[in-house]
Amino acid sequence: MAEKGVAIVTGGTRGIGLEITKALIAEGYAVAAIYHGNEEAAQKCEADTGAKTFKIDVCDFEACQKGAQEIAAQLGPVKVLVNNAGITRDGTLHKMAADNWHAVIETNLNSCFNMCRAVINDMRGSGFGRIINISSINGQKGQFGQTNYSAAKAGMLGFTKALALENAAKGITVNAICPGYIATDMTASMNQDVLDNIIRQIPTARMGKPEEIADIVCFLASDKAAFINGSTITANGGQYMAS
Repeated sequence: MAEKGVAIVTGGTRGIGLEITKALIAEGYAVAAIYHGNEEAAQKCEADTGAKTFKIDVCDFEACQKGAQEIAAQLGPVKVLVNNAGITRDGTLHKMAADNWHAVIETNLNSCFNMCRAVINDMRGSGFGRIINISSINGQKGQFGQTNYSAAKAGMLGFTKALALENAAKGITVNAICPGYIATDMTASMNQDVLDNIIRQIPTARMGKPEEIADIVCFLASDKAAFINGSTITANGGQYMAS
């Protein structure tokens, strides 16, 4: 078993999730990186980082239960859970297909319930746990064309606070991170004019780096953050300053 135990990262083979996987491994965790569809990215993640990848549909409650049991059997008790999996299906509400609403809610929000429910009893039994939910600036301020995404990411923040209250006495902390616009493969594929307009709205005049989000995850997972619970940490370069 790794020095610090086992960490699960959903959506852990690409983008911000991949950087979180790398950072937690560097901190001494054995990381189970969960993915759903991209086999090539999963294989590359294993080869490049040494993480163990698990193909799990985080929208499926039973699959999450079974997957968490498999991870614990192979790697050991889960100490850290990072709920990072997320998708977008953008469109204004008056044109939004019901499938696009449900897909985003299920992947971005329901997955938090599914994964937390799969590990919370073991964390309570051991008297320790770190749950870190990756929300979004758009869950705080809303975003045109993202009623589904904004609702899911805002829901994660309420979920975080309630779960923190329920489990604080058991040595478990539950916190959320709200990244702003982060430089990933997804944003790199956007039109340059759109990117330039976004950057003009960011006081630091640049997009964030995936590593900067990963560093916050590592801090929240550490003993140094033991008194931080039910909190939302914004990392958006000053684009949106929530009180």
